[in-house]
Amino acid sequence: MALRVPKTELTGFTGSMIKRFSRAMFGKVPESIGVIWNNPDVFKAGMAMGRRIQKWDAADESLKSFAHMAVSAQVGCSWCLDYNYFQAQNKKLDLAKASQVPRWRESDVFTPLERDVMAYAEAMTTTPPTVTDELSDRLLANLGAAALVELNAVIGFANYSTRCNTALGIESEGYSDSCEVPLAARPERSGVASAS
Repeated sequence: MALRVPKTELTGFTGSMIKRFSRAMFGKVPESIGVIWNNPDVFKAGMAMGRRIQKWDAADESLKSFAHMAVSAQVGCSWCLDYNYFQAQNKKLDLAKASQVPRWRESDVFTPLERDVMAYAEAMTTTPPTVTDELSDRLLANLGAAALVELNAVIGFANYSTRCNTALGIESEGYSDSCEVPLAARPERSGVASAS
């Protein structure tokens, strides 16, 4: 897939800061930034929301990471899956588990709570959503109201970013190649929609 909107040059003070930060963190400016910078206000709003989400602490960081990766795998956003796996390594999360998120249903490394979180992420992502009272009740009992609301918002943001990236043709840039444990591929029968 090719980019559906051309990259543009990051300009101004903010653009210069983003380039410097990106090069320090990734060694280059990600293509996704150049695409979304076509509308700096949209870029800044997405980044502001992302930064706020990173500060929330009612839900466990691993659960939020697994949820975002489950959404990415379901939607088919290779960029988000690649980047979030790379971030899992940076946050010192369990890479043996994180690497298996794309095939979490077949893997035996996850706890029942982690499985419920990924099932919830997929159920929220399905159109229309298929979240059941039973699944929601189990998560509420295990996490509490504040963490469930936080997890819900993280999954909503994951849907925003994965669907935007996929629609714009933004794909993986190989961030997870630096991880010691390879990222598992999603099973073929996963049900990821394709535009054919």
